[in-house]
Parts: sequence; structure tokens; C-alpha cells
Amino acid sequence: MDDGTQYPIGELARRTGLTVKKIRFYSDRGIVTPADRTPAGYRRYGPQAVVRLAVVRTLRELGLGLDVIRRVTNQELTLAQVAAEHAAALNVQISVLRLRQAVLTTAARREPTFEEMERMHQLATLSRTERRRLISEFLDAIFDDGHVMSGRAAVRRSMTPELPDSPTQEQVEAWVELAELSLDPGFRDAMRGLVADHVADLPDGVGTPPRPDVFAVTRERAAAAVSSGISPDSPQADPVVATLTAECALAVGRADDAQLQDWLLHRLESANGARKDRYFHLLAVINDWPAPEPLAPLTDWSVQALRARAAR
Repeated sequence: MDDGTQYPIGELARRTGLTVKKIRFYSDRGIVTPADRTPAGYRRYGPQAVVRLAVVRTLRELGLGLDVIRRVTNQELTLAQVAAEHAAALNVQISVLRLRQAVLTTAARREPTFEEMERMHQLATLSRTERRRLISEFLDAIFDDGHVMSGRAAVRRSMTPELPDSPTQEQVEAWVELAELSLDPGFRDAMRGLVADHVADLPDGVGTPPRPDVFAVTRERAAAAVSSGISPDSPQADPVVATLTAECALAVGRADDAQLQDWLLHRLESANGARKDRYFHLLAVINDWPAPEPLAPLTDWSVQALRARAAR
């Protein structure tokens, strides 16, 4: 409530923490107006100016422009309207900054060439449509038409990254790395073999129950052996390998013989590789899924154990 008190500009500066020069600037812009002037022309401000300047200071610190602030203080716009619009604009800026930070952080770890830096920047700033097109092209390259037509679409979906609208820095970094992997011809060849082997274990028709996954069987048996400290070329590994081959033979409906062991060794070797593990780890980060257990150490153990048994 205005009680008639008036402050000279110096007192107003002391009460608000703003400089005299800044208050004159706001006054000249019509953001805060003097209540009166002295006969000598000096400005005098009422108590309402203290409140008004406090609002101005807060809005300036939040990044609002002077024209918007003037409209707020003149009650042409509400604070809620301004806050909503400014928050939306900040979200865009934050997304851009997050992308830039992800590219720079990734570059700092790799010491890339100028060409690699440019590629990382391009991958980080792709639109949603462009990202989907890139991943679709990658998945088309590793899945043939028969996989999709015979009901393998679920496998394809499980390998599809979906970067959220407001990703974290970690998700953006993961996207850049995964996108680079997807463009690597050697990685595509390796993934094509993995997919071909994986879909071979899926049912052939609607209503047909899926066969047990040989990779799940291998993971379970190898994990127990590795956690127990059993060396893959030791006699202690023999019963583990025997159980492994017996369960895999049952899973695929084949005899547990030398041919099955050769087949299993081929399957595990084709599925092995740290970069494949890396793809699924990055996929989990992007899609905010639980982190998968790395398969490479367990597959390595199984491959070595199968080879050692075959050599005897």
C-alpha cells in the first residue's frame, strides 16, 4: 500500500541492490517510473518501485528480455504465461547444449580426426526422422525379408534404439557411439550372422512354442563355472561342457555328438565379440532398459572349453 513515502534514486539503489545507472536505465525504458520529481528535476520513487525492481531483477536473472519484463510489470502478460514460454525455450536450449556436451565429451575421450568430429556432430544433431531412417537402414542390412515375413519383427524391435525427446547426456553419448557402430560394415556383417543364428531358433509358425535359447543355456552354465574359478581347459570343466552340450542338444532337438559340438562352437564363435556386447549395452542406455549382462566373457569361456574338449 502506498503511504506517500518517496525515495531518491540513491536510496532506491541501496534498497534494491541495483546501481543508480541501472535504475535510470529501467526508468528510461518505462519499466519503473518515478512517482514524482523535485523542483530541481530529481526523480522520486514510491514504495511500489522497490517491489517492481525486485521483480525486474529476478526476471533478468532468469534470462527474460526487457520488453517481456516491461509487459509483465505493466500487467500485459501474466507471470505464468511468461514462465511457460520461457521454460519451453530453455528446454530447446538445454537440448542443444546437451548434444554439444555429448559430442565434446566423446571427442575428449577419443582424440578424433576433424572428419570423425564432424561425423559425431552430425549424428548427435539428427532429427527424430533422420535417426529412425539411419537405424532402419542398419536393421534392413542385418535382417533379410524372410526374417520379417516369418514373424521375426519382435527381434528387430528389441534391437531398435529410441532416443527420448529429452535425453540425458549419457543417452546422447550412447546414441552417437551406437550410430557409429551401425555404420561400420564389419560390425554389420557380424550382426547379420548373429541375427541369422538367433532367428533360426525361433518357432516357424504361429502357435509354435519357442525352443530354449542355446545362448541362455550357455550363459547359465558358463556363469556358474566362471564364478567357481574353473579353468576352461581343466578337467573340472569337462562335466560343465557335458551338461552344456546335453542341454543344447535337447534345446535344438539334435543328438549330443561331435557334430552338435562343432555346431555349438560355430554358433558361439559367431555370437562372440565385445562390440556386440557394446551395442546391447548402448541400446539399454538409450532405451532406459536394465543393463544387460556382458556375454563375451562367458562365451569366451565356453568356446575355450569346447575347443579343449575337442582336442583331447
